[in-house]
Amino acid sequence: MIRKHRRKQPANSAIRGIATACALLIAYLFAGAQQSSADTVSLVPDNIAPHPAPTQPLPYSHKSHLALGLVCQTCHVNPDPGSRMTLPATETCMSCHRTIAKDKTAIVELQKYSAAGEPIPWVPVYAITPGVNWSHRTHLDAGAQCETCHGDLTQVEAVAETKAILSMATCINCHKAREAKIECVACHAWPTDQQLGFQ
Repeated sequence: MIRKHRRKQPANSAIRGIATACALLIAYLFAGAQQSSADTVSLVPDNIAPHPAPTQPLPYSHKSHLALGLVCQTCHVNPDPGSRMTLPATETCMSCHRTIAKDKTAIVELQKYSAAGEPIPWVPVYAITPGVNWSHRTHLDAGAQCETCHGDLTQVEAVAETKAILSMATCINCHKAREAKIECVACHAWPTDQQLGFQ
């Protein structure tokens, strides 16, 4: 008896997910939404649903720190390979707070992290969606400003996910306005046979 080898059928949910994403992308690309590239801040709309700020281990006010003249890169650095910005290191905070406001309750807590040689366990506000290849450095090198995606933090005490930067439509809209790549593979790796359920 001769057995015929048949390929295993792909997982229906994976195929449907890819088909849906492609259909949405094609529909969006042909919708012809036009916006001025000069008004880049409006290219990243506000979230329409509330996203409360996560509870952080230490209170931190962007508003008060930025009013002192600090810039984003003072506390958030972009180490190689450049995909992510770091959250503030304990010693970065201590470089000022060894002498400034050192008796405040929050700074006493900060000193404990420093004495123990521990990082502050900041809770990230944004998380890159699985399956998306994204780099802060690429966007910074292209001239993107922090406030374009994260909003005006000069008026913010506790950072929350107020901008819709995790929406594919937001990314495509901004890329189109800036004449950047909008092909699927610019941001997504093509799924492998194994991911699709093929052996």
